[in-house]
Order: sequence, then C-alpha cells, then structure tokens
Amino acid sequence: MDTVLRPALVIGGTLVVTLIAGRVLDLLLRRADARHPETPLWGLLRRCRVPFQLVLGTSLLRGSYRQAGILPDHPVGVGRFLTLVLIASTAWLAVRIATAAVDSAYARYAAATEDDARVRRVRTQVTLIQRVVTAVVVVVAAAAMLLTFPPMRTVGASMLASAGVLGIVAGIAAQSSLSNLFAGLQIAFGDTVRIGDTVVVDKEWGRVEEITLTFLTVRTWDERRITMPVSYFTSKPYENWSRGGAQMTGTVFWHLDHSAPVELMRDQLRHILKDIPEWDGRGASLAVTDTTPHTVQIRAVVTAKDADDVWTVRCAVRERLITWLLTHHPYALPRIATSEAAPRPGA
Repeated sequence: MDTVLRPALVIGGTLVVTLIAGRVLDLLLRRADARHPETPLWGLLRRCRVPFQLVLGTSLLRGSYRQAGILPDHPVGVGRFLTLVLIASTAWLAVRIATAAVDSAYARYAAATEDDARVRRVRTQVTLIQRVVTAVVVVVAAAAMLLTFPPMRTVGASMLASAGVLGIVAGIAAQSSLSNLFAGLQIAFGDTVRIGDTVVVDKEWGRVEEITLTFLTVRTWDERRITMPVSYFTSKPYENWSRGGAQMTGTVFWHLDHSAPVELMRDQLRHILKDIPEWDGRGASLAVTDTTPHTVQIRAVVTAKDADDVWTVRCAVRERLITWLLTHHPYALPRIATSEAAPRPGA
C-alpha cells in the first residue's frame, strides 16, 4: 500500500504546489502591472506562468522521485525523462522571459519616439535579435538533452577529431544559408531596410512585411507576398522609398496638344490639391518637360507624407485634371490632324 500511496502523495503534492505557485506568481505580476502601467513588462511576464510551473514541478519531482518510490524498477529512465523535461521547460522559460524583456523595451521606445523610421529600425533589430536568442537557446537545450545519454558523449568525443573536416564540408554545403544569415545580421544593424519600409524590387512596389535571418517578405499593393533571400538586399540595387524619411515626392504626366492652356492648368492644379487631404502642402508645380511633333509632355510634381499618400495624390490629380480638360478645354487633348497642311508663304 505504501508503494502506491507515497508516489501518489508526492505527485499530488507537487501538482498542488505548482498550481499555487503559478497562481501566486500571476497575481503578483498582475498587481505589478496595475501599479506600473507605463511599462508592459509585468503584463508580458504573465506569459511565463506555464513554463514556470513546469520547471518548478519537474524540479520538485527530479529531487524526490527516488525517495517517493516513483517507478522504483526504472530509476534511471525516470530520472532521465525528468531531466529532459526540465531542460526543455527551462529553455522555454528562458525564451519567454527574454521575449518579454525585449518586447517591453521596444514598446516603451516606440511610445516615447515620434520618428517612425527609428521605430521601424529598432523593430527590425529587435525581431532579428529575438530569433537569434531563440535559436541559441534551442541549440544549447538540444545539446544538453543529447549529452544526458552516455552513448552520445562517446560519439561527441570521437567526432571532435574530425570536426575540422566536417566544418569545412558543412561550410561549403551551407554557403548560401550562411550568406543569408550574415546578410540578415547586416540588415538588422546596418539599417539598410526595415520592417514597414516601402521598396521597389524587380519592378514590384510593396512594403516590407517580415524580415528573418534568411528571407524577407514584401507585401505588394495588390496583396501578393514576394519572398526573397535577404542576401538580395545586400548584393543588388533596389529602391527604398522610406530611406531618410517617409515623405515622398511624386510626378504626374500628361501628353496633350500644343494648344493646351498650361497657365490655367497650373491654377487648376493648386485648386485640386486643396481638396485632396493626402497632399501635405510641401510642394506643387507644373511645367512642360518635353515636346514631340504631335504632343507636349506636361509634368506635375506633388508631395505627401508617405508613399501610400503620394500614390493617392497622383491618381487624384491625374483623374481630376483630365476631367477638367474634357469639360472646359477639350481642344487641349491630343489628336491626329487629318486636314491638309497650310500652304507655305510665297509658294
């Protein structure tokens, strides 16, 4: 009877202790979050409740399973299983704590900084740092779990002699992956492209949606996702419309007849821009930039606070000015002359 009652009491007591400890931890973090609303750290740390309970419960069982007589015929297997669970749960807890600390620091920085470009730069760096920390913790935890098996220790010692050759082979085989990895770190700390930047790659306009250590995702204006290796952004030229600030200058072109009323178009452009809320008022101009035997090219320059707004302004100006020309000056639209040319004087 004792062989059944004692393990049940130990396991049940451990479960009760872990549940109470998790509840107390959550209550303390909730009170700390209410007292310090300026930082989200305490609220984010509440995500650590489950891995904390798992670490605590496994530690208690790991230290008492022999005395409690849990599966006394298999003490080595029970101990190894609890050790593996303890290592995995500790790694889980470490990742949760690191993530909460980094997310809290980023949230406070974003709330105190008005420069959107700096916020996006820090967000990119924080995201990549989190991925690196998570990868390191997972690798270390996996290595620690493997070393709990005695045969793996022997294999590891025998492999040290050939580590140099294996490293060279692995480096050659993973050359592309390693280049992407270092390119991801270069992007994170070189500030060349950030999450939220508006870019043009391979003649596709879009916004950077995700950056990892190996690939980058661009969301195009029509909701498509273009995924490409991060090494592309360190080895090839591309347009970054958000670099140096989000403000943008856009152009609108018309091909019109030589008789187009340019001065009246300038006045109408100013009138149109006053009714477009996306125009930021920094600049607006209209000029004849080119001429052909049949038409003239007229260019308008407009400004906006970011790439999305400048696109809206360009489309609105193009549409409204064409409508105005159709209504009031239809002769200004391009046409093909079919009548005979006027005779040359003196002919």
